Amino acid sequence: MKKFKVAVLMGGVSSEREVSLVSGKFVFEEVAKSFGAECAILEKNELPKNLNPRDTIVFPVMHGEYGEDGTLQRELEEAGFAFAGSGSLASKVCMNKPAAKALMKAAGLGVAPEFIFDKDSVPSVECAISLLGKKLILKPADKGSSVGLKTLEGEGQTASALAEIKGGMWMLESFFKGREFSVGVIEGKAAGIVEIIPEGGVYDYKRKYTAGATRYEFPAKLKEAEENSIKLAAEKAYASCGCRDFARVDFLMGESGEFIVLEINTLPGMTPTSLLPKSASCIGLDFGGLCKKMLEGAIKRFESGS
Repeated sequence: MKKFKVAVLMGGVSSEREVSLVSGKFVFEEVAKSFGAECAILEKNELPKNLNPRDTIVFPVMHGEYGEDGTLQRELEEAGFAFAGSGSLASKVCMNKPAAKALMKAAGLGVAPEFIFDKDSVPSVECAISLLGKKLILKPADKGSSVGLKTLEGEGQTASALAEIKGGMWMLESFFKGREFSVGVIEGKAAGIVEIIPEGGVYDYKRKYTAGATRYEFPAKLKEAEENSIKLAAEKAYASCGCRDFARVDFLMGESGEFIVLEINTLPGMTPTSLLPKSASCIGLDFGGLCKKMLEGAIKRFESGS
């Protein structure tokens, strides 16, 4: 067995830096119990210069731009590092919600109808409502953690929100009423299903990170057929986007049992109370066991030199 240490990368410059620092701290503490470990807090969006791919496996615990959009992963690949999580192409695809939805739709999975635009192609209110309905979801097309997500209802709210678009790529989706679920996929197999029950009905950035604003049930209370269908869909979504090692897949399910895939997160939050650890706990993995499991693929790649 080749000797190695694990560098846990966190921080970076993005709207989700603080979330990354919290996740990274917890992961580092667990990883250090089993391996030689180094905590690498990024103050710039670039790889630390002191890391050596010949003796270091990288565990990215990054969120937002650079960390999740495939840029960091491409830099790691080019430098020859073995690292935990999806490669650069899958990371880039999954951070780009329209691209991921297109692949999932091609794989036969249900997704919400959408309209993609930037500041130079903002649709008219009439066009948006005629295409997608009177109740809409507006969110950035390439950011995670529910950053910028808004629920819009009626012409007034829609017009006001569209008038505020200043830059970036955005996505309008038809509002889908239903229960919200999240499923961890570890080495291609679905873990447990977590039901997300936010106060006010929308799991946005504020409710995601405000204590007490959301409650969770895990494992979710579902009929066996519903549970099996969602788990199978999570595995299919993971495979269709080329993910590896681990990811988290989010769903909405309507009253009659039909469901849509919302998105895939290739570097999910990793505090002990985050969704992926909750999902993993349903199959008997505690936080430390999950961290080890998330590293297994990278360790194999390091030892084989691939």
